[in-house]
Amino acid sequence: MPGSARTNIGPVLAVMAVTLGISGCNTGASVLTTGSIADRKPPVVVSDAERDCLGRAMYFESNRSDADGLVAVGTVVMNRLENAIFPGGICAVVGQPGQFAPGVLTKPMQDKDLQKVADAADAVLAGERHPKVGKALYFHTAGRTFPYTNMHYVAVAGGNAFYEKRDTRPAKTSVPPSAPPSADTQAATGSAPILTYAAVPVATAH
Repeated sequence: MPGSARTNIGPVLAVMAVTLGISGCNTGASVLTTGSIADRKPPVVVSDAERDCLGRAMYFESNRSDADGLVAVGTVVMNRLENAIFPGGICAVVGQPGQFAPGVLTKPMQDKDLQKVADAADAVLAGERHPKVGKALYFHTAGRTFPYTNMHYVAVAGGNAFYEKRDTRPAKTSVPPSAPPSADTQAATGSAPILTYAAVPVATAH
């Protein structure tokens, strides 16, 4: 990859680790970033294989038109990495069945795109996040529509629409049962005495 300190070894995105200033690993080297948002995540140290998995997800899940789309997908990967409902490790997150594009971990990438993807992946690992994607865990190809009501869209980038799943069901409220009529009411209305009383639960829509 011309102009890069990384070495191209075929399908692997990058083989040189970025030196990050944490846990005694700081050698004075600066961290690559592609953006500037104030609340950037702390840097993450990962293996070359994990960096490759991150870059592959960013590459194959975006249209690779610009760093904005790449970082947006990378933000979702890292959000999933931090979320308990997804398996741990970047490669496990990217390789989870039915979540990312088929072959994302095995298909070859074009040499001309490796530098751009490597820079974007390093930026995400250095703490960069897409400011509009936020905490979103999901995305799909922009322009597609779905009948679900819990999809809250937050951004469109790199040919994808990013969204959060939000519960749109109304909050459940308990309805207190009506008290049985008093003896005075029964006498006034001529109704028969109530022998038993049981509260019936109120069904709510899901």
